[in-house]
Amino acid sequence: MSNRWKPSLWASLKPFGIGEGRPNNYLEIAKAIKENRKELGYAWRILNQGVCDGCALGTKGMRDWTLPEVHLCNIRLRLLSLNTMPALDPELLADVEPLRARRSKQLRELGRLPYPMLRRRGEPGFSRVTWDEALEHIAERVRATDPQRTAWYLTSRGMPNESYYAAAKAVRAMGCNSIDNAARVCHAPSTYALKAGLGVGATTCSYSDWIGSDLVVFIGSNPANNQPVAMKYLYHARKAGTKVVCINPYREPGMERYWVPSNVESALFGTKITDRFFRINAGGDVGFLNGTLKHMIEASLVDAHFIGAHTTGFEALSAALQEQSWEEFEHLAGAPRAEMTAFAEMLGAVRTCVLVWSMGVTQHAYGEDNVRAIVNLGLAKGFVGRPGCGLMPIRGHSGVQGGAEMGAYATVFPGGAAVGEQSAAVLSDRWGFKVPSSRGLVVPEMVDAAHAGDLDVLFSAGGNFLEVMPEPRYVEEALSRVGLRVHMDIVLSSQMLVNPADEVVLLPAATRYETPGGVTETSTERRIIFSPEVPGRRIGQARPEWDVLLDLARRVVPERSEALTYAGTGELRQEIARIVPLYDGIQDLTEAGDSVQYGGPHLCAGWEFPTPDGKAHFAPVPLPRTEVPDGSFVCSTRRGKQFNSMIHEDRDPITGAMRDAVYMNARDAARLGVDDGDAVTLRSAVGEYDGRVFVAPVAPGNLQIHWPAGSVLINRTTRSAESKIPDYNAVVTVETANRRGGDR
Repeated sequence: MSNRWKPSLWASLKPFGIGEGRPNNYLEIAKAIKENRKELGYAWRILNQGVCDGCALGTKGMRDWTLPEVHLCNIRLRLLSLNTMPALDPELLADVEPLRARRSKQLRELGRLPYPMLRRRGEPGFSRVTWDEALEHIAERVRATDPQRTAWYLTSRGMPNESYYAAAKAVRAMGCNSIDNAARVCHAPSTYALKAGLGVGATTCSYSDWIGSDLVVFIGSNPANNQPVAMKYLYHARKAGTKVVCINPYREPGMERYWVPSNVESALFGTKITDRFFRINAGGDVGFLNGTLKHMIEASLVDAHFIGAHTTGFEALSAALQEQSWEEFEHLAGAPRAEMTAFAEMLGAVRTCVLVWSMGVTQHAYGEDNVRAIVNLGLAKGFVGRPGCGLMPIRGHSGVQGGAEMGAYATVFPGGAAVGEQSAAVLSDRWGFKVPSSRGLVVPEMVDAAHAGDLDVLFSAGGNFLEVMPEPRYVEEALSRVGLRVHMDIVLSSQMLVNPADEVVLLPAATRYETPGGVTETSTERRIIFSPEVPGRRIGQARPEWDVLLDLARRVVPERSEALTYAGTGELRQEIARIVPLYDGIQDLTEAGDSVQYGGPHLCAGWEFPTPDGKAHFAPVPLPRTEVPDGSFVCSTRRGKQFNSMIHEDRDPITGAMRDAVYMNARDAARLGVDDGDAVTLRSAVGEYDGRVFVAPVAPGNLQIHWPAGSVLINRTTRSAESKIPDYNAVVTVETANRRGGDR
């Protein structure tokens, strides 16, 4: 790793990028000091001792395993106050009506939830109850109904492996498989496609493989906004000679150039990140990637030796590509053939490459096929199982990777075995009680069941269905029809304020840093990391989710209490190591920063694939049939200055856009007769959205708006075929002050 400065990579000669579109990292530090001023000592200990509860890069304290440098990103600084803020005044919840007008950010700023609280139908608000009263009441309602009329959900922000595992076991003990978590909404299509193609369900490489690889490709991914620490890795990768490519509908400014605050050279002059952008239509990934691979095959740019010795299905894939025309590729991708061949030539010329993707790829009705197209591309050159190479679904939240692996999923058990008779029998034998064998409800199906009146109990640990699921009015109606809703969280959220059909219970959660015995998270690179309990003040009667869910299960099925009782998180980790073989080693993590990377630095090392035949599998990927009517646009949802649905600022400092921005190509704006700042209304089949034009380098015929406000345009019934995640894109028309629609 070179420490010499490289002026050819400088983004600007303006010191610290003054006047440029960039995050003001030093201002963020000042804000964090101000926000946490009453608990500065505790905040400092969290930053230095705890594992980051932001994105899934997994820094230990302020360092990690990739670079021997200090890492501290804006996301973590903004989340810090959630751990240090005082408790809210419970009297504020005595009447929830005044709270309904507050934005989610304002609700969070009221403080931490300190005590269990209950609200009955007809009551204006919540009153305090004891933990025993709350849990006995919930247990009574669960016992009184069919387990299939209950549903259980866990979020991903800050949720540790121990809570996921305990929830997976507790819910099965209560006779139900309807448990799901945020991992599905993010990367379930990645898991499906990777398991089918490689026999693994996670990234095949490590972050360190970026640095010195010949090429790193980002597809539908924007780490500048969502994983800021990754930008330091890219800074060092660029200095090591790595080329970077971005494939996206929008030329993301943060991926064009970035100022890394903890590195003097980059902090002063910024860093040019991306060598080449390929701008494609939203939903055009398969067209672009299939076109790229078709040229690679025709020009003999693939690795024939690897394909012949270590893969199957290549002939069928080649034949399918021959049936797909360049006209189809160009129409779908929104890019000319020359762009696809240029990318193909880049891939053909390199020996090592890491392909990175995120929710711009997965959150489509054909998300699984999008990922299969990436897997095909990686296998064509053997970009797996060796240094500098990999297929990486980069994770956005610290708890996501462990969610499915711990079995908090309606479709798989701990360790990844699909729910079914045989796998249920095996798990029943190991846990000592009968485990249900029928597939449970996934998140969108939970909302549908609630709306239809088919749910009697909904337990949500974290998250906010009103903000993360499509068609929020429908979601609110669904929540209002559930007999008993239980919301366990550290702060107040808008879904808690939805009027109860019968009752709503609020349960105060402890953070990972408050959990006795410490907890673990699993990073994007499969690293299981121990985060210790951090000494400091505690909030009221808050308890860890793992402890509460097991306590509840013991009350529902007291005859199974012995199997559901643990002395602490250490004992839970001992059991996880036995039940989930991949996680062997988790039982030995006891000190701050202890970690084990399951599978080692590279899965499929030496080109040994854990598939039934020991080979990687190519898969033909059909072109999705997506027709956009004349005068309409494809509108995608994007992130701004936020983390998940938690909005931090109304203006995104990287793009300069406000929250109500409608990102629009200059050519489209001219045809519609609108300028920057003009008011427009977007209409989809299910809703409308009022915003203001923000002229930006987005692909023609495409629009972008900020999420979660843009969920009003998203059709709840459009979901991916296999993992059933929502498609967070919509076909819309644009209404301006002087005309409707417009020619594209």
